Amino acid sequence: MSRGILILDYGSQYTRLIARKVRELQVYSEIVPWNAPRERFERFEPCGIILSGGPSSVYEPNAPTLPPYVLESGIPVLGICYGMQLLAHALGGVVSGTTKREYGPAELEVTEPESPLFDALPGRMKVWMSHGDRVERLPEGMIGIARSGNSPYAAIAMPGRSLYGLQFHPEVAHTPLGKQILGNFLFQVCRCKKNWTTESFIDRAIREISERVGNERVLCGLSGGVDSSVTAALLHRAIGDRLITVFVDHGLLRAGERNEVVRTFEETMGVHLVVRDASNEFLDDLKGVTDPEEKRKRIGRRFVRVFEETARKLQDSVGKIRFLAQGTLYPDVIESAGASTRTARTIKTHHNVGGLPKEMDFELLEPLRFLFKDEVRRVGKELGLPDRIVWRHPFPGPGLAIRILGEVTRQRLDTLRQADRIFLEELEAAGLYREVAQAFAVLLPVKTVGVMGDGRTYADVVALRAVTTDDFMTADWARLPYDLLETVSRRIVNEVPGVNRVVYDTTSKPPGTIEWE
Repeated sequence: MSRGILILDYGSQYTRLIARKVRELQVYSEIVPWNAPRERFERFEPCGIILSGGPSSVYEPNAPTLPPYVLESGIPVLGICYGMQLLAHALGGVVSGTTKREYGPAELEVTEPESPLFDALPGRMKVWMSHGDRVERLPEGMIGIARSGNSPYAAIAMPGRSLYGLQFHPEVAHTPLGKQILGNFLFQVCRCKKNWTTESFIDRAIREISERVGNERVLCGLSGGVDSSVTAALLHRAIGDRLITVFVDHGLLRAGERNEVVRTFEETMGVHLVVRDASNEFLDDLKGVTDPEEKRKRIGRRFVRVFEETARKLQDSVGKIRFLAQGTLYPDVIESAGASTRTARTIKTHHNVGGLPKEMDFELLEPLRFLFKDEVRRVGKELGLPDRIVWRHPFPGPGLAIRILGEVTRQRLDTLRQADRIFLEELEAAGLYREVAQAFAVLLPVKTVGVMGDGRTYADVVALRAVTTDDFMTADWARLPYDLLETVSRRIVNEVPGVNRVVYDTTSKPPGTIEWE
């Protein structure tokens, strides 16, 4: 990828949002650590650079600095929050702490309406601030182009060199016109081209896969989730029957998932699919285990053994398989790289259930490694995958084992499957499935007293969880309609044997997590 926007990450919680907003404007963007080597910049050949915000103060010892190539390159630069302060500081300006900090909404007054950054925008607009430092004196040649109540230099520019800074965050939803400001930087200042589209990505990915794979075979682990499904569909489009997909049924799946995968990939798309039923082996490993971390470890170890065994049998029958494909996404790549110059990346395991065996000699293919989740969904739609897969909620690799608190047994799995199916059915019937980011049921390790008919019951409790989120780093509990919750609760109690009580989780992340274990 090249000729897009290179984003230098200084540790802001909003850095990914910058990348997403740029891509929504159909310009490719890539995040690199602020101290990435010059070669990374030269290889990318950006049409512009964005400096993210961050928690540091530019005047502190050991604070992140501005790489020399940023100013030496002569290409346009936009600094956001810490990035703006760093830009001003590097050019000789003065940045200091202020007793009047700005956190939250503020009104921006544009003082230089002729600036291309504010082209076709109003003279006053709402923006989102989050800073304790501010620029007190501008470097020579730099001017203020907007101000706020507490920031005399809420936006700055050095027009002759196409250097710009914003004290506020244009990438967040709380800056309503932020996307237009970013668009002005991309198209008015950087002269970027709109060449990042779903169609262009698919065409480029197919070409690159075909060139790299040649006449070799590719093995792809298929979980039924959107990431692995889109990976498989893209590979099948590129190399056809040289793709072999493996679906490991560990017996911890939601209701109907195995049949859904077989119907979609084998029967409808004609993909070479190998289904390995290892449910007995996984359940034997989980007997008597209640600790969630121990569950994950045992499931991970078993998955590795099953996948390795299946791969070896396949190679015995079809010959050498050179490549292994995984549905790694861009957030995984960012997290693996961290805020350092490390170039090694961590292989994404089967949705975090276990690492791949070191002795398995594969070259790794990660065709989605530069995409965000929303982009993956669009690619899936373009490739013809059904909505029920494209919009499927995330599902943990260890499956229902970590949604059963306590020991995992066949009976408890059946109970949870039924309850979870009812919850998702009613969400879909209400038209709310795609309104929430993730929804599921949890089987608790407690029993409560209830009354059914004329008799006393002492039965299980099911908890319902539904959240809304953009990035899964933070999440809020979904405000589902009471009538819907009542219907789900009534159906579960009436239709699922052994359950007499249903509760709804109203905990956000943080302090809670999305999953219960």
